Amino acid sequence: MKELDTRLYFITDGSGYTQEEFLFRVEQALLGGVTLLQLREKEVSTREYIDLAQRVHRLTQKYRVPLIIDDRVDVALAVDAEGVHVGQSDMPVFMARKLMGDKIVGATAKTVEQAKDAYEQGADYLGVGAIYPTTTKVKTVLTSTDTVRDICRAVPIPANAIGGLNKDNMDVLKGIPIAGICAVSAIMKAENPAVACAQLMERAKELGLW
Repeated sequence: MKELDTRLYFITDGSGYTQEEFLFRVEQALLGGVTLLQLREKEVSTREYIDLAQRVHRLTQKYRVPLIIDDRVDVALAVDAEGVHVGQSDMPVFMARKLMGDKIVGATAKTVEQAKDAYEQGADYLGVGAIYPTTTKVKTVLTSTDTVRDICRAVPIPANAIGGLNKDNMDVLKGIPIAGICAVSAIMKAENPAVACAQLMERAKELGLW
């Protein structure tokens, strides 16, 4: 099993930012202590995705943080990213694993059955949720904290809580053996992404999440 630090998993959202503003915020998040970074761009061309991924990868390599590409195995391979993340409507995990080789393959799971299936197909970690409604441009189905707990206990790979989480509402995760949290808006839309990341890590420690 790969050694992954998924404690603070930052998922990007470039909506409303110029590329320079976006890259500035990404670097601020890396400075703030992000341990894993997923580039998620739903509405760009393949060439634009590759160009942005190359720029982001240079930043993540500078801070020695693995870069995960959302959905697009082709883009991940094109830029030699460290991994890819596939959702329930994306490429099946076993196919992504075959194409990605020994690189990181993450998967979304909203039920224990989905979690077990993803693990058996070769997933290295899971994103579990959504815990709360989100403002990102992705469809969200809420997942109860009881289900999150059950998933954490059902599979031996890291499971991260995702969905509308911020430093003020993370207390619902107390006592659940998650490996980390995924954050989008709490970092991306923060006045200071570096400070926001530090606050998320501190709050998680206070709650005993790790």
